[in-house]
Amino acid sequence: MNQASLHHLLALKFDETKSPEDLFALRLATNLTLVKEGFFSLYQEERHKAYFTRLIDLLPRLFSDRPTELKFQDLVRVRQQGNWYQSEKMVGMQLYTNHFNKDLKGLRDKLPYFEELGVNFLHLMPITTRPKEENDGGYAVNSYHEIDKKFGTKNDLEKLTQELRSRKMFLMLDFVVNHTSNEYPWAKKAIAGSKKYRSYYFTYPDRDIPDAFEETLPEVFPQTSPGNFTYNKKMKRWVMTVFNDYQWDLNYSNPEVFLEMLTNLVKLINLGVDVVRFDALAFLWKKIRTTSQNLPEAHMLISLFRMCLQIIAPGTVLLAEAIVAPTEIIKYFGEESRKGNECEMAYNASLMALLWNSIATKKTNLLQKSLQEIPKKPDTATWINYIRCHDDIGLGFDDAHIYDIGWDAKEHRKFLLDYYCQVLPWSPAKGLVFMYNPKNGDGRITGSAASLLGLEKGIMENNEKLIKAAIDKIVMMHGIVFSYGGIPMIYAGDEIGMLNDYSFLEDPNKKHDSRWVNRPQQDWETIAALQGKKGHSSEIFFRLQKMIALRKKLSVFADSNNFVLHAAPNQHLLTFERNAIEDKSVLVLSNFDENPQTLSNDWLQSIGFFALEGVKDIISNKKIKTASKGITLQPYELLWLQKL
Repeated sequence: MNQASLHHLLALKFDETKSPEDLFALRLATNLTLVKEGFFSLYQEERHKAYFTRLIDLLPRLFSDRPTELKFQDLVRVRQQGNWYQSEKMVGMQLYTNHFNKDLKGLRDKLPYFEELGVNFLHLMPITTRPKEENDGGYAVNSYHEIDKKFGTKNDLEKLTQELRSRKMFLMLDFVVNHTSNEYPWAKKAIAGSKKYRSYYFTYPDRDIPDAFEETLPEVFPQTSPGNFTYNKKMKRWVMTVFNDYQWDLNYSNPEVFLEMLTNLVKLINLGVDVVRFDALAFLWKKIRTTSQNLPEAHMLISLFRMCLQIIAPGTVLLAEAIVAPTEIIKYFGEESRKGNECEMAYNASLMALLWNSIATKKTNLLQKSLQEIPKKPDTATWINYIRCHDDIGLGFDDAHIYDIGWDAKEHRKFLLDYYCQVLPWSPAKGLVFMYNPKNGDGRITGSAASLLGLEKGIMENNEKLIKAAIDKIVMMHGIVFSYGGIPMIYAGDEIGMLNDYSFLEDPNKKHDSRWVNRPQQDWETIAALQGKKGHSSEIFFRLQKMIALRKKLSVFADSNNFVLHAAPNQHLLTFERNAIEDKSVLVLSNFDENPQTLSNDWLQSIGFFALEGVKDIISNKKIKTASKGITLQPYELLWLQKL
């Protein structure tokens, strides 16, 4: 029996007369065998048995620390029909708290803004303590649950989460599960000479083992942090630092690290967190002569975290931040015996990158080829769909898919970098290159959605045609993720078409990281004038607002694995369907070309979507006749079609 089945069993056994403590005991008893199997699949030595005993003693202590209100919230979510995170009413926004409105108090003041747009799920970028200098935007952590004073206090966060619950809104925070900063208490103790805390990391007195690792480890940040080890002069040892020299990778082959990190995780969620974003989870297990990414042990470790969390706080879910190949991403929902037993959510990074590929090429052939070969996800899982986030746009497409459609993989990636990063003078995009690696020609793309889609260039050149095309692209891409299966996530500022922010070049701690170009301060002056002012910001905001409201009215947009990709004969178009039981099905059409494109009635009939009386675009609420040549989409037009 997998974890999803157990979760359903617990829901059936739920008895309103039982206390949260009674139901914790039931969950512990029901899950104990799975926890034991998961633990000893990772920690097989005789000496590890004592750590399992410690884990079993730890679980009730962690549960007892959970606030009563959250314990009852867990019970409500367990007994609900369906999973709350798969609802059509879920719409998210990712933001930097201090960039959005100063601090946690300022963010709380702006909750009506989210409600006006239709957003009810917030992802706050890291708000815990971090080094004062370079800290990777907070992903170099000094604490997992103490709030950095520039954002406020722990009390401010708890007040925010209470307010979110009262408004039926949800919160996601990061858990930097792969590494700590070099200022974290464990790292400081390791530097001071503690053998115990040195064993929490990968530290070596010479280069023998580091060199063996380096033979197969790729470089994440080749420009700013080449290699995967940093020499610590005070400790006189080499430390594994896969991301940056100030981020020390945790050694999960030591079971004490797992116990400590589970404790940190529960302390974080007890602040009122609904979704935990497991950062860099693909890197969790390290092994010589491998890439130390996506290893089976990493999956087993994630499953163990999940099983323990289901015992302590079953209303909280995990999101996989695994920006890896499409066939690897799907595995973070759980494989084989662990199917549905790892993360309940995962970033649909492949969809994001493929959409940007289609914008540049004006074709959907690579998009369709790649999506067709992604295995079906578990019914209990869902995607986070997005077009931009705080990070870069990677080009991790499957080379075989690129060659299959007749393109050279290396040359195609070079074209995409040139298109988006201001090498091709005819391109409308105003992006920057991130972490270019001259060894293999690999690079990534940064820039705000609006600037990458031509709005910045259009405004600079006072080119109305370019501005209109950019607005239509922004709306089309958001409309795709609003209607694709999963939770749509808007990046703060994209809802008003904010442009690149080049001020990072003046900050010595940021100027080497071009991702800061797409991390602007929220423009509240523009937002205050949305109602009474015409222009690109108002048009984008109100068009997105309309689609969000429509999404929330239609149960067909709930994620019940009811997504069907249709391979349209016109390669400029993306076509997919959301099948419905109660509502009418919705056919989503989008045109990635700068010219009108048509779908014939014969093709519509072949997929069962032809109707003599016509169909209706529910976004514009206009009837479209199918009795003539077919359906024609204007440049960058998006349609949500239902039969009349």
